[in-house]
Amino acid sequence: MVWAIVADVFTDGAKRAKKEIDAAGTALAKITALFEYMAGGLTNSPSKIRFMAQFDAMYARQWSPERLLSLEAQVNPGGLEYFSTLIRDGIADGSLRPDLDPDLTMHAVINAVVGAQRRLASLGNRVELEYGHPIDRLFRETIRIILLGLRAPQPVKGRKRSL
Repeated sequence: MVWAIVADVFTDGAKRAKKEIDAAGTALAKITALFEYMAGGLTNSPSKIRFMAQFDAMYARQWSPERLLSLEAQVNPGGLEYFSTLIRDGIADGSLRPDLDPDLTMHAVINAVVGAQRRLASLGNRVELEYGHPIDRLFRETIRIILLGLRAPQPVKGRKRSL
């Protein structure tokens, strides 16, 4: 039963996120759209995010990676390669830093954002009591910091480039 719910959450999320991502221009804009979609999920569907956090804990103790990878492949046949391609596209279009390792970067970024989202949802209003800021604001700050790390450096105006 748990796997059926996870499949439903994945399928619904993939469809909705794809709409947001496809509407964006550069790779950085697409990644931003994905993160904004995730922020909306944290605000609008915290119970789903909490469920996925509980699933993560059960998965880590009881289930094999093959089962999750198989489910992810059904929902998103391109798998995480889509995200690596997104990093490559961002390097090519100049919106992302040229020194990024596409495969490593997307795995790290996705895990950081998903981890933050699920932790904040799991803690609920305790986050605001402990940190003095609402969940949404903390999550959006996490996103902002990650995007700053991905973004290509902008040339300083008025400074000549050296060859």
